[in-house]
Amino acid sequence: MVKRDLTLKLLELAKKFPIIALIGPRQSGKTTLAQAVFPDYHYISLEDLDHREFAQKDPRGFLASYANGVIIDEAQHVPSLFSYLQTHVDKLDEPGKFILTGSQNFLLSEKINQSLAGRVAFLNLLPLSLQELKQSDHTIERYEDLIFQGCYPRIYDKGINPSDWYQNYILTYIERDVRQIKNILDIGQFQTFLKMCASRIGQLINLSSLANDCGITHNTAKSWLSLLEQSFIIFTLKPFHENFGKRLVKMPKLYFYDTGFVCSLLGVENAEAISTHYLKGALFENMVMVELLKARFNQGLTSNLTFWRDKVGHEIDCIIEQNKKVIPVEMKAGHTVSSDYFNNINYWKKLSETDAPAYVVYGGTEKQLREGTTLLSWNQLQEIS
Repeated sequence: MVKRDLTLKLLELAKKFPIIALIGPRQSGKTTLAQAVFPDYHYISLEDLDHREFAQKDPRGFLASYANGVIIDEAQHVPSLFSYLQTHVDKLDEPGKFILTGSQNFLLSEKINQSLAGRVAFLNLLPLSLQELKQSDHTIERYEDLIFQGCYPRIYDKGINPSDWYQNYILTYIERDVRQIKNILDIGQFQTFLKMCASRIGQLINLSSLANDCGITHNTAKSWLSLLEQSFIIFTLKPFHENFGKRLVKMPKLYFYDTGFVCSLLGVENAEAISTHYLKGALFENMVMVELLKARFNQGLTSNLTFWRDKVGHEIDCIIEQNKKVIPVEMKAGHTVSSDYFNNINYWKKLSETDAPAYVVYGGTEKQLREGTTLLSWNQLQEIS
């Protein structure tokens, strides 16, 4: 298996908390990681109906059966189990004996927040990061290849054609996860909504426009966006709070957790097609944004990413708030450096009067320092700090 950067944090927290909740998209490698880190633990999937029935009808007996350590996969299927876990781990008083995994964000569940507060550590595992791919000798020479292939482990492990894999992944997601989370009567309409979201990556979320284009109500669009976020398909980026005397936009921006997923929804058939695609810049921005997010999650940290845009169109693609510094990052898909790449960064510097590091990430291969701003290749994101 590809060595996952989250391994060290998982081991560290398992020595301190009785329960670890490992959450992320379906097929992102959660079970593989948990079994590799805890090879002696029992493995139980609550997608299996017999195990689910046992956990639902006799939760105390279920938990007592695995006191020596257990990985409970898809734990969100039996939310009532969380209440019994509270008293069980308090009585057991041993760290790291229960590893919960799930492809739905049960972090949002009131039941787990109320029942297990202080007893559970949450970790997010997304598909493979560019850094993890490098360390496992999977050479990615062009960012177009990374965008098209996406980062799900099975594609690299089994050498599956991304077009084939994502097509089936999306169908499975819609038929299984969507129906489990929310009773959507018109699945075809939801598929249209999903494709419309893909065509809006990197854009401000305008619910009214999205709803009108899909022929649904504003509230339905809001509900479906929440569903996509809950099941780790999309994430939203909030605007930076400091206005510097300027009127700012207040709407969040829309991104997907995996660009291969987006390419499949957009009908992109190969990596070469990305070079001339009308969403090339947005796809590049999404790729860089999710890599920055993975770097945070793989350290056991929450997102510290926002964006900044004023009402007249000045914008910084990503603002990283770190160690009391506010770090601006611009993203440009071009392979050749242009002086225009630095315009927004220079405007930001004058406005914010900050001496924090600043970066422009682009599609080429060189690294340069220009007027205090570092130009980085998409392949050097680990240098952003």
